Amino acid sequence: MKKLIFLTIGLITPFLFASCNEDGDETTGNGTLKLSITDAPIETDGITAVNIGVKDVQYHIKDNQWKSLEGFEPDTFNLLELTGGESELLGQFELGAGNYTQLRFILDAPEGEQASAIANPGCYLEFEDGTIQPLFVPSGAQTGYKATGDFTVPVNGQVSVTADFDARKSVVKAGSSGKYILKPTIRLVVDNQAGSITGTVTNIPEGSGIVVYAYENGDYTEEDAAEPEEEAVRFPNAITNWTIDEEGSFKLAFLAPGTYDLVVVETIEGEFSQFLKIVEDVQVESLNETVLDIDINDQ
Repeated sequence: MKKLIFLTIGLITPFLFASCNEDGDETTGNGTLKLSITDAPIETDGITAVNIGVKDVQYHIKDNQWKSLEGFEPDTFNLLELTGGESELLGQFELGAGNYTQLRFILDAPEGEQASAIANPGCYLEFEDGTIQPLFVPSGAQTGYKATGDFTVPVNGQVSVTADFDARKSVVKAGSSGKYILKPTIRLVVDNQAGSITGTVTNIPEGSGIVVYAYENGDYTEEDAAEPEEEAVRFPNAITNWTIDEEGSFKLAFLAPGTYDLVVVETIEGEFSQFLKIVEDVQVESLNETVLDIDINDQ
């Protein structure tokens, strides 16, 4: 089973842990959760930093209760420094051994229109011209951003999990106001099951940029490339993405084992131009790097 866990905004609803040790019952022994954070690159030109302040990380226990990870220290992370397989450790936390199905991230972001009055926001963007823009959360989101899925903390052992924040899908403009909204889409990957896809793209049209998107096999449709609705993004169902560098190289990291389709698109001055091709049935194995070279002209 794929160890991908998506984080979505919404009301926090109760889930039960499904294991012999329900809710990580500490009476059966303890283990360690090693939690890190990473990011998929953002495509918007002019943004030089996406700073996210994390105030607290919580895990779900029985009776719809939440408990903070003991020892977590609030910090701010520039997500754009954590791409291409880079990650930063949030901490190592002792938990009751067992199966867990929810985490909740509490971010240091103002709610709604409060963002315009905040001089030192905890979540904010930096731009090439030196200006900053605060990120705010939609009303009612201060209860936290929920991660659902499952990972197992072993008795007297350790599980390593990485949270991919995906700034491309998480940071959106609020209509014509020019304000930026934070709508995190975060997936959790169990590290010892993750692999990657690397390679190069050749025969790139002169003056063009190239973005490579990874989709779960069969999930891409033409509608994904359509003009997005307000406060949405293009290619919303992509697992991760990469804007190629000057040498045509790309790296899609922290992928669960399975089969993927790679969607290759052209950009002009950072904006989507056209769909170029899809490379189907790319296999990813745990702890392995799949190497794949893509020729734009090879149809």
